Amino acid sequence: MPVQEELFAAGRGRGRGNAGTVMDAYWWFAADRHAMWLARVGGSESPPDDPVLRTFRFTNAYRVCDRVSQYLVREVQYRHDQSPSEVVLRTLLFKLFNKIETWELICSAGVPSASTFDPAAMSALLGDAQRSGQAVYSAAYIMPPIALCPSPKHRGHLGLVARMLDDDLTEAARRADGLAGLYRLLRRYPGIGPFLAFQLAIDLNYSSAAKFDEAEFVVAGPGALDGISKCLPGTAPSRAELVIHEVCDRQEEEFSRRGIEFPGLFGRRLQPIDCQNLFCEISKYSRVAFPGVAGSAGRTRIKQRYIPAGPLPPPFFPPKWRLSPPLLAAPGHGCGSARHGGARRIAPTAGPAERHDRPVAEALI
Repeated sequence: MPVQEELFAAGRGRGRGNAGTVMDAYWWFAADRHAMWLARVGGSESPPDDPVLRTFRFTNAYRVCDRVSQYLVREVQYRHDQSPSEVVLRTLLFKLFNKIETWELICSAGVPSASTFDPAAMSALLGDAQRSGQAVYSAAYIMPPIALCPSPKHRGHLGLVARMLDDDLTEAARRADGLAGLYRLLRRYPGIGPFLAFQLAIDLNYSSAAKFDEAEFVVAGPGALDGISKCLPGTAPSRAELVIHEVCDRQEEEFSRRGIEFPGLFGRRLQPIDCQNLFCEISKYSRVAFPGVAGSAGRTRIKQRYIPAGPLPPPFFPPKWRLSPPLLAAPGHGCGSARHGGARRIAPTAGPAERHDRPVAEALI
């Protein structure tokens, strides 16, 4: 059942600072954040017009464009042996820690291979790193310990990878019933909850080892649930995935009615995973831009500040997507190692909405 039209009408400009305008801000945020990325890829990085974007750090509109995802696709998945079992092993090892420095440490002993994978030796290597003060896990999301081997946590996760190899996860994934089937397959393993299973399914599907339709399935994470509660108040959590699919389906209409020219990713539309992430990011953005909208989580602060980092290297995407960036980089040397002024405005072409001032934090104006 599609999301009711009146819910989306709430986001068509009812004035500054109320819950209705958070849905409107969702689309402006997506366009402006993507414009920032395109500017960096093009070799420039001018401060964005939006004072919230200029002050705080947010992920990209497209998940695959984020720094760690770019490293995963370029250096971990496509730079080495494309045998499915090897690709799956490398992807799991990288994503369970989700930290570039940890991957490069692992690779200091040689690129991991399914035929030589030694969980005990790898655990000892990571243990030495931890004792020297090096963090081996990313702070992006919490990896729970495996119940049968809670300490050290990394030993349990390496044992989990070994179990997946013993179960021939690669072949099971190949036979899975789409992206949802791959997700259900991953959910069977200890320590792999709904959010992590979906993220791993998406990451495996970036690789040459899986070829499912990314648009067919999505799982709303905690941040997205909070964002949806701010954009579409009263939406039951059980309908979150329906909302994400509906937003994804009508993206062209929603950008157009606001007079936003959204170029997409070199011919690729926003996918449900990207729309899910955008709900998570608008949850954070609204803490400052819409402080009066509490949402379901009740959080009020954004922790990370925006620090200009300069131009980006040419992006690399899964070759099976057949995207055509202006300059497509070949996999590089990992292990082994237009001026931006915001989204372009066009005259609205459909719907009753008119261009309204986007919300900004009063404290930042």
